[in-house]
Amino acid sequence: MDDNLEKIEKLNIRRMSREEAEFVIEMAALEGWNPGIHDGEIFYESDPEGFFIAEIEGEPVGCASAVAYDDSYGFFGLYVVKPGFRGKGIGMKLTEKCLEYLGERNIGLDGVVENEKKYQRVMKFRSFYSNLRFEGTPGGEIAREEIAEGLTKISEVPYENLLEYERQMFPAPRPGFLEKWIKQPDSCAFASLEAGTLKGYGVIRKCRAGYKIGPLFADDEATAEKLFRALRASVPGENIYFDVPEPNEKAMELAEKYGMKVMFRTIRMYSREDPGIKLDRVYGVTTFELG
Repeated sequence: MDDNLEKIEKLNIRRMSREEAEFVIEMAALEGWNPGIHDGEIFYESDPEGFFIAEIEGEPVGCASAVAYDDSYGFFGLYVVKPGFRGKGIGMKLTEKCLEYLGERNIGLDGVVENEKKYQRVMKFRSFYSNLRFEGTPGGEIAREEIAEGLTKISEVPYENLLEYERQMFPAPRPGFLEKWIKQPDSCAFASLEAGTLKGYGVIRKCRAGYKIGPLFADDEATAEKLFRALRASVPGENIYFDVPEPNEKAMELAEKYGMKVMFRTIRMYSREDPGIKLDRVYGVTTFELG
């Protein structure tokens, strides 16, 4: 009998500690998801009750996260089982634990394409659209006239304004997450102001490989491009990555204009209804792992 099959009976799924969050990030890296180098801490602190680890006789064999943003919305992600333990029901046990924790909330996820049918059949999730990860090269300069026209460091924008603005592009408030996200080390963040009114903002952060832009929220294409150019020019000569919702045609055109190429896609799914965010202002998704 397969040794691993015998061990499945000893499977234990529990909440993980802060220190174990690094195991999750390592698992994500091995899957090729290229996490940010500070993602472990920021992700975990977004909801310490919503991170689960599967272990057999003390050995971690899988993980998943279920972040409850408020009483009505949560996000399922970071779902990985070690290769030698796949196909044995561990993933389903993790999924059940996450869904139990999130309860009656509308749940979002960015699923890999090969799991889409399983999420539809087993978890009863509905598919809404694709997100595409683009890869490209950095370059350019932040021109003085762009700064004069309204680009500023995000730290100079009142935090309450950022929270109010992003609620148009995200299904629930996430004040704790956002504050840490825009202030994380090895990152750069800009905002666009017009007559004192926030018109968009974006963040770029250091990842295992290169830098990743996310989010990039903007009222219009011109603002998005200005922010994109500033973020792109703010990092050293490493590749950059940009996760774009396919229904936003202007965002797709922006990525293609700067010579970026599609690496892979995910499927945005919800357990209930479409939360009705302003997708035409979402030029770059914050993360595939937490929405």
